[in-house]
Amino acid sequence: MDTVVTKRGQAVIPAALRKKYKIQAGDSIVWIDDGELIKVISVPADPINALRGRGQGENLTERLLESRREDRELSV
Repeated sequence: MDTVVTKRGQAVIPAALRKKYKIQAGDSIVWIDDGELIKVISVPADPINALRGRGQGENLTERLLESRREDRELSV
């Protein structure tokens, strides 16, 4: 997908990408320059709500408790 940058430095996000990533008017976009590439990241209006349910099935409670046990053993 190609986009042309205007004289004012504006670019249009292609409709297919807006639909795929659920980008709507008023959403924030973050531009990250790592020295070689420019990455464009869409930031949801409510990032906490957007992450809800992402850790399901990851046994996060068990991993946290195991990590705490290991920390206790190291501090003794």
